[in-house]
Amino acid sequence: MLYRATWALYLQGRQMAPPIEVSVTTGEEDEQPILDLKAKLYRFDKDGNQWKERGAGTVKFLKHKETGKVRLVMRQSKTLKICANHLVLSTMTVQEHAGNDKSCVWHAPDFADGELKDEMFCIRFPSVENCKTFMQTFQEVAESQKKEENKDASATAGLLEKLSVEDNTKVEDKEKAEAKTVEAPTAGKEKVSESAEKDEGPVPST
Repeated sequence: MLYRATWALYLQGRQMAPPIEVSVTTGEEDEQPILDLKAKLYRFDKDGNQWKERGAGTVKFLKHKETGKVRLVMRQSKTLKICANHLVLSTMTVQEHAGNDKSCVWHAPDFADGELKDEMFCIRFPSVENCKTFMQTFQEVAESQKKEENKDASATAGLLEKLSVEDNTKVEDKEKAEAKTVEAPTAGKEKVSESAEKDEGPVPST
């Protein structure tokens, strides 16, 4: 009886033990979610010439708080394994999958497997509305990235122009300094010659 009572208390203590909190780093801490939808993702297998399922889960658009760059990330629901992970570039386009208004397709250099691969994706949503929302957000993000790229190009051009002006100024200052250095010995030589003539005095007659 004592053994059974002790075992019962032990089990009760285990059941009442507070849960242990474990912090998990996802790599999304510095990003702001723009869109979050449930979907199923496929990738096109060129060798087999067919679509293969990558997983079902949540697809997100995440915008970095500092750089402003946006990436598409999708994880499987149960394992949280990454199905897709790529930046949304200004050159990317998304279009409805032929014959299915709940699906859409796009190309992207993807990094889900730890190395860049040119992939063709197809994503299917539970409703037509979610698919349209995804496509609209995708296009808006691509357009916004084009503006960011133009800003970066303008900033780079301005920086290069500034460096060019600074270099020209340095060259001019160097040329002026070299000119002064060349003139200084000539003036000194003339003074020495004049002093020598004064010291020699008149030439004696024979």
